[in-house]
Order: sequence, then C-alpha cells, then structure tokens
Amino acid sequence: MGNLQGKIAVVTGASRGIGKGVAIALGEQGATVYVTGRSTGDGERTIDTTARLVTEAGGEGRAIQCDHGDDSQIEALFARIGEEVDHIDILVNNVYKIPNPPAWGGGYWDHPIQVWDDQVGIGLRAHYVASWHAAKLMFASPSAAMMNISSPGGQSYHFSCSYGAGKAGLDRLTADMAVELEPKGIPAVVIYPGSVATEFIQDAAQEREMDLSQSQTPLLVGRAVAALLATDNLMERTGTIQWVEDVIDEFDLYDENGSRPTVRYADRAHQ
Repeated sequence: MGNLQGKIAVVTGASRGIGKGVAIALGEQGATVYVTGRSTGDGERTIDTTARLVTEAGGEGRAIQCDHGDDSQIEALFARIGEEVDHIDILVNNVYKIPNPPAWGGGYWDHPIQVWDDQVGIGLRAHYVASWHAAKLMFASPSAAMMNISSPGGQSYHFSCSYGAGKAGLDRLTADMAVELEPKGIPAVVIYPGSVATEFIQDAAQEREMDLSQSQTPLLVGRAVAALLATDNLMERTGTIQWVEDVIDEFDLYDENGSRPTVRYADRAHQ
C-alpha cells in the first residue's frame, strides 16, 4: 500500500513529459489520479495512456480531456470531478504549451507575440484558473496540498524572456497563494526540476546532439513530488521552492532505471 493510498489527485497537462511522470509516481503510491490534456487515444503521448499507466503502477487513473487555454473547459473539468468525488487532496499544476516553433533563444522580437500567450497564458494563467476552480474541492479535504511545476528559468535566463516571465510569475503566484491558503491549512509549493529528458527534449537531442546522460527522468521528478506530498510536515515548506535534486537526495530517490543524475543543476544555474 502506498503512502498516498486513497488520495484524490489532479495533474494538469499529463499526456506527456513531467505531468505524465508525476501522475505515474502518484499512482505508484496508490492515489486516484485525474490526468488532463488535449491528446486522447491509444498513442504514446495521450491522457488515456497515462491513465492506464497510473492504474498499472498501483493507483487509479482517470483521464479527462481539457484544453487549458479555454476557461470554460477548465470550469467543466472541475465540475465533473466534483460530481465524481467530493474533494481534491492534491492539485499539481503542470500544464504548459511549447510554442510552435519553439522559442530557443534569439531576441524577443524574433518570436511571434503568440509565444507570450503560449508560455504565460498556458504556463501561468491557466494555473490560476485551475486553482480557482479547484479551491472549494480542496477546502473539503482534511489534508489538501498544491504543487506547482516551475523551472530554474524563474531565476535565470532559459530559452526566452517570455519563458522566464511565466516561470517567475508562477513562483510569485505560488508564494502569495501560500499566504492566502495558510489559514485553510493547505500548503502550496513550487517544484524546480533540473534538466529533464521529456519527449520534447529527447526529440530535440537527436537534432542538436545534446547529452542527456545527467538529465532527470519525468518519473524521477514525479517521485520527488510524491515524496514531498507523503511527508507529515509539508506545511513547513509552504511558499518555498523545492529543487528536485535536493528532494531526491533527502528521500534517497531513484528513477525507473535505478539511477539519478549527479550534476547539481542548482549550482550550475547560479554560476
């Protein structure tokens, strides 16, 4: 039996990448996990596949299609969850839209303005909207918690200025939400993964000859999230940024391959 047995979780943007890893890791600990996203079906990168993998890991996966760029769909998502269960114990805001084409460096003037809406609209605003609709269901839980997946890009330059603005905004949003949620007894924590070998990064690595040997896997990030959620004193960390590399050291965590990266991303980010 896992440490999160019986918990009701929602992981947004869980068809692939970090969201998928978090959902499966919560499943390993016995949680019922609602996974959201736009892609459905039997493919490798869909919410239906993630839900199946959650169940196979030991939890219960439930897929609900949702475009987090549409407020009405977010509202409908939480209305449906409210009809099926009477509370939410865990909210993991993860959904993010990679611009097409991706904004890999260059000047902001080189990118279409839509890049801002992709990275800040989906990567920040949608988290606020989801948290707003989830609030009443979280208040009904005796031990609710919120985890927001951010990035070292909130503190140093990564990819583009719009990316950094979205991540820095999410860090500030979480810190202030933590203040407002504290009287409710609900912790809100920011998660900083390091370099993560998501499907998008793996695809890019083939073209750019990138070395991913020291990258975290999405499941390792997920196991870090699950470990934090299983602690009895998470409120002591509310409003803080938790680096995944620190969490995997603290809880002695390993990825699905029985390994973990040795490079300290936090040290590199501040050089």
